[in-house]
Amino acid sequence: MKRVAFRALCVGLLLCVGMAVQAQIRPYVIGARTSAGVDALRPKVKEALQANGIEVVGEYRPVEDPNRWLIAITSPELKQAVRSTGGLRGFALALRVALTREGNETVISYTNPEYWGRAYFQKDYGKVAALYDRLSGKLARALNPLGRGGGQTFGSEDGLSASDLEHYHYMFGMPYFEDNVELARFGSYDEAVRHIDQKLARGVPNVVRVYSVALPDKQLKLYGIGLRGPDGEGYFMPKIDFNTPRHTAFLPYEMLVYGNKVYMLHGRFRIALSFPDLSMGTFMKIVSTPGAIESMLQSITR
Repeated sequence: MKRVAFRALCVGLLLCVGMAVQAQIRPYVIGARTSAGVDALRPKVKEALQANGIEVVGEYRPVEDPNRWLIAITSPELKQAVRSTGGLRGFALALRVALTREGNETVISYTNPEYWGRAYFQKDYGKVAALYDRLSGKLARALNPLGRGGGQTFGSEDGLSASDLEHYHYMFGMPYFEDNVELARFGSYDEAVRHIDQKLARGVPNVVRVYSVALPDKQLKLYGIGLRGPDGEGYFMPKIDFNTPRHTAFLPYEMLVYGNKVYMLHGRFRIALSFPDLSMGTFMKIVSTPGAIESMLQSITR
């Protein structure tokens, strides 16, 4: 009887340990910390990424803050993963690397490939996990040598489990990944892309094109859009990005052309996924932001 009880206790402890280990996936990873300034680091970070087979597809200054810089990236791994499934997994075509001056050091951070991969691929993540593992290795090899302290994850105190990410929503009644927002419809994929490219080239108030990544054979094109103006990044980021390290790699926001339709991830999903520890009280301070983002992105499609 004692032996049975002991075995049951051991099994229980292993299950608890397993759950604790599982609940450690966080949104962002520190690539390195360094005393070098943001502007001096920018070319070094880009060179290191490219030397490790990672493609830089765009960059900009988020929040128009001199202490921040954002580098958008893609890779053969991301493209292969999306190509294998297609559809709205096109939101996974790009990740982000951020440089943020905090006190006397600059933090190089990036979106954690596993975290975002599980959230976007959901039950199909196992099919692309090896690709995401490979990309994680490339990012570490590129960025860790640029300073100290690389490899630490952040963005959530306890982290989320794989299961939580694959069925992510902030709370009951809040949107899931599949509850995206349709911004516009066109006659065809080519018409949609042509319209958006021409509109962005002419200029649209309060938005700036940061990058685009396309898989024309899958009729997918992902755009990263910087948000300016009274309702943009300068309004909502100070209200939600107050912990350190900063969540600069949350930006920019994306919209996806899939076939003849244009989508964005619902703001109450995308923001919550990026800031999973935010209190409801803090969310209420930006209650108008999801709608404002939708309006800004929709202005590109009109």
